[in-house]
Amino acid sequence: MTTTLRQVGIDLQDAEENRPLVDAIKADNPELTIRHLPGLLKLQSAGRIVINRETVERQLGRDWDTGEFQLAIVSYAGNFTEWDDDQIIVSWEH
Repeated sequence: MTTTLRQVGIDLQDAEENRPLVDAIKADNPELTIRHLPGLLKLQSAGRIVINRETVERQLGRDWDTGEFQLAIVSYAGNFTEWDDDQIIVSWEH
């Protein structure tokens, strides 16, 4: 039996200050698709999206607190199954 993973998604404000965040998410999730809409970036992936603090910090060139993610996000599809100081994971809990 073949199992199809449900799509999870994160919608972010399409703003210059969010570009390094998007680049970091893409680096850690190579299967990620990004749709550009007016004022919005829709990030989607099968199964889960992982956001690693270290990767974001490399892209930003500064320290980054995962709580800053709240300033960029507009909406999401899935559950925040992990959100701590080092990592945020969006997935569907089965």
